[in-house]
Amino acid sequence: MTSPAADSRRTFLRGLVVAALVGVFLATTGAFGSANAPYGQRLAYWVLVMILGGLWGHMSSRVVTRFIDVDDRPWVTVAVMTAAITGPLSVIVWAATGLFFAQKLYPLAALPQLFGPVLVVTLAVTTVNVFLGRAQPVQTHAAPASPAASTPPPVRFLDRLPMKLRGATLHAVQAEDHYLRLHTDRGSDLILMRLSDAVDELEGLEGARTHRSWWVARAAVRGVDRGDGRATLTLENGLSVPVSRRYARTLREADWW
Repeated sequence: MTSPAADSRRTFLRGLVVAALVGVFLATTGAFGSANAPYGQRLAYWVLVMILGGLWGHMSSRVVTRFIDVDDRPWVTVAVMTAAITGPLSVIVWAATGLFFAQKLYPLAALPQLFGPVLVVTLAVTTVNVFLGRAQPVQTHAAPASPAASTPPPVRFLDRLPMKLRGATLHAVQAEDHYLRLHTDRGSDLILMRLSDAVDELEGLEGARTHRSWWVARAAVRGVDRGDGRATLTLENGLSVPVSRRYARTLREADWW
């Protein structure tokens, strides 16, 4: 199992790899008038520019995804991210283009001409990264009854409950940054873990991810409120849990409501 920090690093590195590969593609095709330059020169230029753009994109993503649910609004996320990245990246491209191909900074009057090409490339790379990074709807299932077994196999995740919650009934698991908040019939507490890893270990309990930040035990659901294309689950302890539009179809098909 990887740690939350390792998962964050993997996401970061994936974005840089995508950016570098796009840089190789742009260099190979001689994109945006760079075909006349030697291949080595334009390869260094495009890979550097795309990696710098990837670094800025990663920082922008950490801010944007705090305010926009990427699972519910992927295209809004793409649009906001593209707008946030394009301006600063255009300045980087303006400086790099002059230094690589003219050995001096271009006049500021040349900067507006770069917005269009930078916008196109940023939109393409951001779209790939947003859709690769979306969490997948996942359900967990109760262990099937077996005549040969006197008790069902243990649910691995329950061993992670803090001592004060041992033996409690788990209602929901909520992601909070790199931590998980465990909601039970005896209260709640935090542990350090990724939600995706927790869901793997929750197999054996009937439940599902309802949102990129939530897993809910089906037995804990006491009601559902639907409106404006959204749904909210009310749990046994009175907790309200959001259901992303992207997850709602899976839950409806599984007769959660």
